Amino acid sequence: MSVRFEKETVRDTPIRGGRKHEIAHEIGERLTGGESTTGYLAAYLQQLQKNPLRTKMLTSGSLSALQEVLASWIAHDRSKHGHYFSARVPKMAIYGAFISAPLGHVLISILQKLFAGRTSLKAKILQILVSNLIVSPIQNTVYLISMAIIAGARTFHQVRATVRAGFMPVMKVSWITSPLALAFAQKFLPEHTWVPFFNIVAFVIGTYINAHTKKKRLAALRKKHYGDGRSNSGRADEYSRRDY
Repeated sequence: MSVRFEKETVRDTPIRGGRKHEIAHEIGERLTGGESTTGYLAAYLQQLQKNPLRTKMLTSGSLSALQEVLASWIAHDRSKHGHYFSARVPKMAIYGAFISAPLGHVLISILQKLFAGRTSLKAKILQILVSNLIVSPIQNTVYLISMAIIAGARTFHQVRATVRAGFMPVMKVSWITSPLALAFAQKFLPEHTWVPFFNIVAFVIGTYINAHTKKKRLAALRKKHYGDGRSNSGRADEYSRRDY
């Protein structure tokens, strides 16, 4: 009696989505550096510690310009040349780099120094209140003034009207999102990453608000000029056509 053993061949079954998983893993390694300190995120954080203001200026300027392009694309708001890169894009970059970033750098630095070493729940709540009642109103006022000037306001009356009309709506958004963002930063982020984190939060919210505003303005222009022969871009000088 003989027993026959057949050779069993084991095939390596490819994992579904294996290649995609490898690509995603490689991108993640490149961005974060994995266990090393050579990724883009690690290099960015290193620059943030070595040159904090310059890094924040470059970050805020880039995000502000990208926000304008993305909001125009979402709202289908083309320039007179038929594309989404309008004259507002470089102006938004200048605002982000030379106004928003330095202002945020100073205000957040003061806020962090006031509450340095204070980790109690009471201190964290007080920090959130100071941020919402002092820091946010200053930042939002400067933002509205800058947006009015970028949109074409040239008189004090026009700028004041923009601030008065937009201040409370913007503050309501800040009062909802700012406590959540600050509580997250307090819990999970080192202090030198707070300003870029808040820039990203502001980028998401600002893109939504900007796109929503553009859609409303374009709808109002279509309604006003229906049948009167509109331009291909659908744009108009906001201050030349509004009563301020």
